[in-house]
Amino acid sequence: MKILFTLLLVIFSLSSVKIYSQIKSVNINALVSMMEGSFSSEEQSANDPEYPDLRLHIKKIWQDRTDGKWLYVEQASAETPDKPYRQRVYRITSTREGRFESAVFTLRKPLRFAGEWMNENPIPGLTPDSLHLREGCSVIITLMNDTTFEGSTVGSDCKSKMRGAKYATSEVQISPSIIKIRDRGFDEDGIQVWGAEKGGYIFKRTK
Repeated sequence: MKILFTLLLVIFSLSSVKIYSQIKSVNINALVSMMEGSFSSEEQSANDPEYPDLRLHIKKIWQDRTDGKWLYVEQASAETPDKPYRQRVYRITSTREGRFESAVFTLRKPLRFAGEWMNENPIPGLTPDSLHLREGCSVIITLMNDTTFEGSTVGSDCKSKMRGAKYATSEVQISPSIIKIRDRGFDEDGIQVWGAEKGGYIFKRTK
């Protein structure tokens, strides 16, 4: 009887691990699917001139890798779409059920990759070891419900020197049709020195 119980316990444990892995896989795929695409803040800009009209493009890269889901990200003004002011690579990994980490990497001489999001296989010549990890700037993302993920950086861990800042924070909300992003910089006294004051940018999916 004891041997049978032990055997059943092992079978149950293995089944639980398999089911848990499937759940994590489904969740991370759902998250990446919501993030990938082209987005515009045109509507928000039209309603509130304090928000410039921006374009956001996110494209999966290195899909044969098994160390997470990799994304190439470009953000540019609608007036100069071929000159993005922000280019990043994100690596999305599952940390536990319903929780994810989006690690942020910068590229060397990023403007040479402007427009890569339009290619079927962006930045094929690069590998992760050619990127620079932004320590402390990972966004920790949580599955809130079937259609929404939310996340943010942790405390003041993401260091920044932009416009007199000491650290930066990032907050995101991700759903099938909208990505909301609020990036802000703070000085050593915790006073905001850059970033939207009234709320984040609202990017609506265009494709």
